[in-house]
Amino acid sequence: MRVLKHPFSVFIPILLPLLLALIPLPFPPLNPQSQSIASNYIVRFLNYKLAADHRAYLESHLRSSPGWRWIERRNPAVSFPTDFGVLELDDSYRSGLIVELQGLELVKDVVVDSSYSRSLFVDESEKDWEPLETRKGPGKLFTSTSFEEDGGSWREGNGSRGWRRELLAQRSQVTSLFGAEELWAKEFTGAKVKMAIFDTGIRANHPHFRNIKERTNWTNEDTLNDNIGHGTFVAGVIAGEDPECLGFAPDTEIYAFRVFTDAQVSYTSWFLDAFNYAMATNMDVLNLSIGGPDYLDLPFVEKVWELTANNIIMVSAIGNDGPLYGTLNNPADQSDVIGVGGIDYNNHIASFSSRGMSTWEIPHGYGRVKPDVVAYGREIMGSKISTGCKSLSGTSVASPVVAGVVCLLVSVIPESSRKYLLNPGSMKQALVEGATKLSGPNIYEQGAGRLNLLASYEILKTYQPRASIFPNSLDYTDCPYFWPFCRQPLYAGAMPVIFNATIINGMGVVGFVESPPTWHPVDEVGNLLSIHFTYSDVIWPWTGFLALHMQIREEGTQFSGVIEGNVTVKVYSPALGAEKDRRSSTCVLHLKLKVIPTPHRSKRILWDQFHNIKYPPGYIPRDSLDVRNDILDWHGDHLHTNFHVMYNMLRDAGYYIETLGSPFTCFDASRYGTLLMVDLEDEYFKEEIEKLRDDVINVGLGLAVFADWYNVDSMVKMRFFDDNTRSWWTPVTGGANVPALNDLLAPLGIAFGDKILTGDFSINGEQSHYASGTDIVKFPGGGFVHSFQFQDNSESGATQNILQSSGMIKESAILGFVDAGRGRVAVYGDSNCLDSSHMVTNCYWLLRKILDFTSEGNKDPVLFHPSKMTAPLHKDKNQLPSRRNDVNFSTYSAVVGKDLLCHKDSRFEVWRTKGYGIQLMGRNRKLPGYPAMDVDSGLNSKANESKRQLEETLRETKWIYSREVARNKLNKTMDFLGLLNHDETDLSMLVLSQWLVPAFVAMICLLLFLSWRMRQKRRRRRKGSGSGSARMTNLV
Repeated sequence: MRVLKHPFSVFIPILLPLLLALIPLPFPPLNPQSQSIASNYIVRFLNYKLAADHRAYLESHLRSSPGWRWIERRNPAVSFPTDFGVLELDDSYRSGLIVELQGLELVKDVVVDSSYSRSLFVDESEKDWEPLETRKGPGKLFTSTSFEEDGGSWREGNGSRGWRRELLAQRSQVTSLFGAEELWAKEFTGAKVKMAIFDTGIRANHPHFRNIKERTNWTNEDTLNDNIGHGTFVAGVIAGEDPECLGFAPDTEIYAFRVFTDAQVSYTSWFLDAFNYAMATNMDVLNLSIGGPDYLDLPFVEKVWELTANNIIMVSAIGNDGPLYGTLNNPADQSDVIGVGGIDYNNHIASFSSRGMSTWEIPHGYGRVKPDVVAYGREIMGSKISTGCKSLSGTSVASPVVAGVVCLLVSVIPESSRKYLLNPGSMKQALVEGATKLSGPNIYEQGAGRLNLLASYEILKTYQPRASIFPNSLDYTDCPYFWPFCRQPLYAGAMPVIFNATIINGMGVVGFVESPPTWHPVDEVGNLLSIHFTYSDVIWPWTGFLALHMQIREEGTQFSGVIEGNVTVKVYSPALGAEKDRRSSTCVLHLKLKVIPTPHRSKRILWDQFHNIKYPPGYIPRDSLDVRNDILDWHGDHLHTNFHVMYNMLRDAGYYIETLGSPFTCFDASRYGTLLMVDLEDEYFKEEIEKLRDDVINVGLGLAVFADWYNVDSMVKMRFFDDNTRSWWTPVTGGANVPALNDLLAPLGIAFGDKILTGDFSINGEQSHYASGTDIVKFPGGGFVHSFQFQDNSESGATQNILQSSGMIKESAILGFVDAGRGRVAVYGDSNCLDSSHMVTNCYWLLRKILDFTSEGNKDPVLFHPSKMTAPLHKDKNQLPSRRNDVNFSTYSAVVGKDLLCHKDSRFEVWRTKGYGIQLMGRNRKLPGYPAMDVDSGLNSKANESKRQLEETLRETKWIYSREVARNKLNKTMDFLGLLNHDETDLSMLVLSQWLVPAFVAMICLLLFLSWRMRQKRRRRRKGSGSGSARMTNLV
C-alpha cells in the first residue's frame, strides 16, 4: 500500500529530542519545607518616615507585582518615624520581588527577618543521633543559654570551683563587693537615669522596684508580664530594693522592653522597632543579655552603631561559651559596646565566660581585646518573678551588674553636665581605666580587669572630655597578662607582629585622626623597631582602631634586650554646642618589647592562617562530627583562639611560631623549618602550588599537613532548613577542603580520600582518638605510612563497615612521612587532636615528632620503622574527592575570584605586591562557572568596608552633630544580602539546567539537518534540470 508521507514527518526524529528537552522532567522536592512558603523580610529605607508613608511608597511602585503583603507592626514605636518595614513575600515570587525592591530609589536593602533564640540547640540528652545528623533549634544562630539556675553544672577551665558555700553566702550581696554603699551614702542612687532592659519583661507592681516607668511588649504575645523570670532578675540586679537582693541603683527609672517570648524567641524586626523606640524616648543606658557568633548580621549591627551614636550606653554579655577561646558573642564584641565577662568570688575567670580576641579581623589582621571588663557572675542574687530572691549564674548576670554600676555612675554627674561629659566613650574610659587587673588571667580573658566602682567614680568626678587608647600599653615583661605577646619575643626576619588597640573618643560621637601615629623610642636601641600603622581615619561611633605592625630591622639580627617607647596619635572632634574650638587630645600607647637574636631556621614554624574559612558568612561545618552541640566552625581557627593550647605547647618545646595571613608567595621559605597547615578550607592560587613545590624540593622547607573529613554525599545529608534565614543550609566544604589540598599536594604525589573515619588507635603506647578524619589514598613509594582500622561514617562507608564487622576490611592509611628533594613532608588526616575546642585526646606528642622530622630531619625509630615503608599508594585523579559544583565558593573564599596579593600581615617589603619573585601583574583565579570578584580582602571585608564607606562620608562632610546625620551615614553601608545568602541553587535554575543543555544540542542537530536537506535539494534540482526527468512523489 502506498502511503503519502507528511511533509513534516522528516523532522520528527529531530524535533522529538527538542520537544522532550523542553518538557521539565519531574524534580522531587528537596524537603517538604522547601515548598512555597511565605517569609517575612525587612525592607530598610534610606530615611525615617511614618510606616504609613513607607507603605504608600511601596504600593505605588509595586502596584502590579503580586506575592507581597505589608505587615502591620502594632507596638509602641508605631507613632514614631521608622527606617524599615516588614513584608511577607510569597516564596514563588520572592527572588523577583527582592530584585525589584532593591532597585527602588529609597530602599537601602532587603534582608530576612531573622529570629533570635536564647537556647540554640536541642537537648544533648536526646538519643539515637545519626553520625551525620545535623540538628538546629528554631531561630537565629545563638550560643549557649545566658544564665543557669543554682546548682548548674559548668565546664571548668582556668576558673576555679574552690569557693566555699559559706563564703558564697557572705558575698552573694554583690553590691557590697563593689562598695555601692559609699555612693548611696553620698545620695547617688541612680535617680533620673533611664534604664532600658531588653529581656523577657517584668510584672507590674513588683514589690522589689520603686520606679518602673514603662513596660512595653515587642513580641507577638499579648502580655507585658515576665513568665520566664530572667527579665525580672536582671532588673533586680540593676535596681532592686529588697534587702536580700539589693540592686545597684534603686532609684533608676526602669523601662522594661519585652523582646523575648515565653519560648525565648525574638525577631530582628522586634529589636529594630524597640531600638528605634529607645532612641526616640532618650534612654540613657541599655542592657542586652544576648549574644551569638554572627557579627555580620548587618541590620542588627548597624542599629547598635546608631543606638550608641545617639548617646545610649549599651552593656552586653560577652557569652557563655567558655572556657573555649575565640567565642566572643555579638554585640558585646563591638568596640562601641561595653562587653562584660564573668568571674567567681575568688576573682578567677568563670569557666563559662567566653574569651579570646575578636575574630572579625582574621586572617589579615589581629583581634581586639574583649571583654572590656569582668564582674561577678556566679551565684548572684536577684529578684524572682513575683516576690523573693534567687541566685543565677552566667555572663548575662554579670552584664546587669555592670549596667547597674553604670546607672549609679551616671547619676553622679549633674543633669546639666551629662550631655557634655557622659557618653558611651567616656563611660567606657571610666570603667576600663578604673578596673582592677586580676592576677593570672590574660588580657583576652579579663580585658581591663575586675570592675571597680569607686575607682571609676573618682575618674568621672574630675573627667574632662578626651581620647585614649585601650589597652594603653603592651608590655612583653608582664606575663601572663599580655599573653600571647609576652610568650614569644620579637626578632629580625619574622612576620610582623600585629597588636590591635581601640581608640576611645570621649570628646564626641565622631572624631578624626589629625596626623599619622608616631613612634618615640626612649633610646637609640628603639630605632631597631620598625612600625607600620593602620588605623581609623574617622572614629565613629565613639571608637576606632589603631593596629601596630611591628618588625625588627635586619640590623637587629643579633640584638638581645628590651625596646621601650611610646606611640602617640592626635585625635580631634568638632566643637560641641556653643563651643568655638574643636576638642583635641593626644593618645599615648606605651610599648615595652623583648627582642632576641633571630632563631635558627629549624626552630621557626609558619602557621597558615590565610587558607582558613570560618563562620560567618557561610555554613562551615564542625570538624568533629561527634560534636552535637556546636554545628559550626566559628572559633577562628587561630593560634591564639582554639589552637592556643597547642601554641603554648610549641613555645614550651622551644619553637617560634609566626602567622601567615597572606598567600604562600608572601613568605621567604629559606627562613622557616616547617609550614604548618591545619584544618584549612580555602582554595590555592596556581602560583602558591608552584611555589610550595619549589620551596619543599629545592629550598628545603618542611611541610606538615593536618587535614579533616570531606565527603560530598555526607555534606548533602548534613543540610538543614534554617527557619532564621528561610533557606537551605548545606556545608560549603567539609571539615577541610580536601580537593584543594589534593591540588596543592599533587606535585608531591600525595592525596587524601573521602572517608570519614572515627576510632581509637595506639602508636608506641600513645593512645589517640581519630575524630572524623580522612584517609590517605595516594603517597610516594619509599615513604612511611601508618594504617589502622576505623569506623567509616561517610555515606559511602556503610558497605565497608559491614565488611569490617566480618573481618574483611582493609586498614586505612592516616599518617605518612616522606623525604621530598631537600625538604620533608608529613601528612595526617585529622586536626581535632590539636584543636582545644572539642578535643577528645591531644596528639601534641605526634606534632612534636612530625616537627622533629620536617624541620630537622630527625626520624623517630617507631614512626620510621622499616615495616612502615610503603610501596606507592595510587588512585586515579578521577577517583579522588571532587568539589561541589552547586556552591558559589567565591562568596566565601579569599582565593577564588580574588587577586593574588600580599596583605599588611606580610613582611613590609612585599606589602601590596604579589610576593617574592612574582611579577606585579594582575591575575584573578576563578572556579569554572563563577565570575571573578574584585575583592582582595578577607572574609570580614564587607563589615569593614561598610564602616569605611561611612567614615569616608563623615570625613567629607566634616560632621554635623545630630541623630539624623548619623542615620543618614548608615545608609551608605554595603548591602550584605549577597554575603549572608545561604540558599542553595534555586529550584528553577536546577530545572532550567536540566533541559537547557539538551535543548541546545537538539537545536544544533536541527540546524545541521536543515542544512543537509538544503544541500540535498540543490543536488536534486541540478540533476533534474540535466536529465529532464520530473520529480516523483515518494511512494512506499
